[in-house]
Amino acid sequence: NVRALEKELARLKGKLAASQGDELVNQAIEVNGVKVLAATLEGADVPTLRDTMDKLKDKLKSAAIVLAAVADGKVSLIAGVTADQTGKVKAGELVNFVAQQVGGKGGGRPDMAQAGGTQPENLPAALAAVQGWVAAKL
Repeated sequence: NVRALEKELARLKGKLAASQGDELVNQAIEVNGVKVLAATLEGADVPTLRDTMDKLKDKLKSAAIVLAAVADGKVSLIAGVTADQTGKVKAGELVNFVAQQVGGKGGGRPDMAQAGGTQPENLPAALAAVQGWVAAKL
């Protein structure tokens, strides 16, 4: 029974994140022809962040995206860059740029990277700085 409930909870979290993902598409800001999005997903876990990232990359086509979630005083971050932009913007560098501001570090591939941090209070400012960081790379 517990396992069934956990599965159902994971499914519902995925649905919630997917619906948030649809809303997030409209929040993306275009910078030099590339859509830039930095947002927090309420109540998301890392697999949900990853799924939402994949969906957003498909929808936005040419984009640099940072998604964050906060749980138990810890920040989870995931950065994604569409394949056409990885020459200029690396997801690993982008996620580290945000992570350093929230007391953490991370890394990954040029198209997808993950990080964590321990200072959620700094997250809004860190996400707000993403647009300028990406603009400087383009």
